[in-house]
Amino acid sequence: MLEHSLNLVRDFVNLWYPELCLACEEKLVRGESQLCTSCRLELPMTDFHLIPNNPVEKTFHGRVRIRRATSLLYFQKGGAVQNLMHHFKYDGHKFIGEVMGEWLGDTLAADAVLSKCDGIVPVPLHPTKLRLRGFNQSYWLAKGISNQLNVPIYDDVLLRSEHSESQTRKSRYNRWENVRSIFEVTKPNKISGKRVLLVDDVLTTGATLEACAQKLHEVDGVEVCIATLAYAGK
Repeated sequence: MLEHSLNLVRDFVNLWYPELCLACEEKLVRGESQLCTSCRLELPMTDFHLIPNNPVEKTFHGRVRIRRATSLLYFQKGGAVQNLMHHFKYDGHKFIGEVMGEWLGDTLAADAVLSKCDGIVPVPLHPTKLRLRGFNQSYWLAKGISNQLNVPIYDDVLLRSEHSESQTRKSRYNRWENVRSIFEVTKPNKISGKRVLLVDDVLTTGATLEACAQKLHEVDGVEVCIATLAYAGK
């Protein structure tokens, strides 16, 4: 009886203030959360976790040692994934990160290497940007992955020590110059001899992830894997 009454209240509220899909912005129906069923089925999956030497891994060839790497979705300008990412990062819908992180975690569970990481390292934000945004999007993705793989989050081992400029309009080289010396490892003993999963929201040129991985490799015996929600590379 109580559940029926709550459903009636939700239906009444949705009539005047409908919850919208964060990808296509159509109304959600009962039982749907964050994303409509249609978008869940139509989002462009990469299946990179099934492909050795996939495009994400090739991004880092000759740049930094990466054991395995993958992305869940293809990113295209003006597409559903871009809408989803915008709502996630800039409209405060941080819980979509956890939901999508769980989806990403499901794909990682199918890979013998990616599923056996000892800890998850979200790419950190500088404290200034963290205060402005209110949350670190990479942490919420890591939270979803952690839920699925039962692997701890090491969100205190990598520090962003400088507040760099936005990467959005920079070339590949300028992106690297912008981030190559702004990360520090604060607790090397926590990751020494371990395989860590470095997590970020979108991979474009890979400059930020490369800088993070290079710094993690300064710790003895560290093996780095990478997972991102979306892939926007060429």
